[in-house]
Amino acid sequence: MPNIKSAIKRVKTNDARRLRNASQKSALRTAVKSFENAAQGSNAEAAKETLANALKKLDKAVTKGLIHKNTANRKKSRLAKQYNALSAAKA
Repeated sequence: MPNIKSAIKRVKTNDARRLRNASQKSALRTAVKSFENAAQGSNAEAAKETLANALKKLDKAVTKGLIHKNTANRKKSRLAKQYNALSAAKA
């Protein structure tokens, strides 16, 4: 534990941010997995709703600095590709 007052404050803020980031990153992973499960179940309507949620979480993670912009774009592209394949198979 640091002795300097500013270092003590920095440890507290780092812990608070770490917990917040972990929570948001976990919610992001959950949203992506729920879409993948819906896509595996071949339920296009549920997949559409969960895709929108996952894309929203990815965009939010970029603005919060949790993940890099290109990483989010790559993941969004892959999810959209998965959804398009599902909806093409239905049609």
